[in-house]
Amino acid sequence: MAEQIEAAALIEAVAGFLAEVEGTLSGRRAFHAKVAQNALAIVARELAQQPRDAERAALAGFLGADSRADAGLDALRAELCGRLRAGQLTAETPGLLEALQVAVMAKVAVDNPRYATFKRLSGGG
Repeated sequence: MAEQIEAAALIEAVAGFLAEVEGTLSGRRAFHAKVAQNALAIVARELAQQPRDAERAALAGFLGADSRADAGLDALRAELCGRLRAGQLTAETPGLLEALQVAVMAKVAVDNPRYATFKRLSGGG
């Protein structure tokens, strides 16, 4: 039986190929090759860092849903938004801003880890 290739290895191979051919391209094709490389880098970071899991844990901890196995991320987001709209939660609610910061930082670490504010807040610059 053939060994299964890891998704990260496939992403790395395609990104390497794009980097190799990018120098031979010009104009629109070179731009699209760079966009594809950036997209692959985001996917690789997402697979490695699992930001949805970090967001789910932060929101579940804040909302007290740790013990609810069925509390998926979409349900937790909906609950949080509903409670914010209803005025049950405000910026002064203990733990809210901290939970939101954990969730946002996990996502930005994947989407744009070079973002200056992210680097400052995460101690990376």
